[in-house]
Amino acid sequence: MSDNVMTRSRHSTERSGWRKRFVAGVKRSWPWYILMLPAIVAFAIFCYWPMYGILMAFVDYSPTKGILGSEWVGMEHFKRFLNYPDFWVMIKNTLRITLYSLATFPCSIIFALILNEISNLKFKKTVQMVTYAPHFLSEVVLCSLVLLFLDRSVGPINNIIEALGGTRVDFISNPDYFASIYVWSGVWQGLGWGSILYISALSSISPELVEAAKIDGAGRFRIIWNVNIPGILPTIIITFIMSTGGLLSVGYSKIYLLQNDLNRSASNVLATYTYEIGLLGGQYSYSTAIGLFNTLCNIAILLIVNAVVKKVSDIGIF
Repeated sequence: MSDNVMTRSRHSTERSGWRKRFVAGVKRSWPWYILMLPAIVAFAIFCYWPMYGILMAFVDYSPTKGILGSEWVGMEHFKRFLNYPDFWVMIKNTLRITLYSLATFPCSIIFALILNEISNLKFKKTVQMVTYAPHFLSEVVLCSLVLLFLDRSVGPINNIIEALGGTRVDFISNPDYFASIYVWSGVWQGLGWGSILYISALSSISPELVEAAKIDGAGRFRIIWNVNIPGILPTIIITFIMSTGGLLSVGYSKIYLLQNDLNRSASNVLATYTYEIGLLGGQYSYSTAIGLFNTLCNIAILLIVNAVVKKVSDIGIF
């Protein structure tokens, strides 16, 4: 009996000591906590409070009854989605685009390595400015430029093809070209902006390592392979893992702007279907279930890729 009393007393003392240390720490660093408060509040409101809406996926939501007042249907919306006739078509289209985009992942790395080798500072800054600029274009402007450049009648691309003796091609209406148009327009828009992280990582590599490699007789490509790439490898791995966490996520707006009735067989993805049935069709519970399914799949892929990469390279997100 006495042992139990002593144990409870010790635990009570430890809790009391922890509270005192916590209060003392808050009093000592209260200005920092005040600075953190707006970010914490914003994070709670915009990131955690919306999670309450996940319940909508398990009810037959009615705006007049609210989420808690609506009829509970369990997994019915998920079953409906899995039995949808075009389910596997949308999954295939989504994965085709996202895996294609993932295959272009090295483009920003290669571009950063090339920029790092340019010694002419003025030329380097000019190239950076030109390649950063497309990032600031809205998707509406970007898609308008894509449609203009690829127009069958007056588009510059078709003008060049015809000048070289070829036949004009209706790129936008051909489903076979849709994934390439989507992905490479994204590469053009994000190439410069995506290289910023790697350029920053390259700047942190010790010049002494580069000089030592030069003394040992290493050429430019050998220095890139044995010094620069290993130096930014942790950054590459982390960004790659984060990229795989969105394999089933494709932004609907760009696809929606490039989509038409002729290329719908290749452009109908999860995001556009969710937009159409959710916002346009008013089936909020069903669209929420699809969004939750998408999110859970992305989380599972992220965890699997992180575990595999960490086992191979000992570098991971967690």
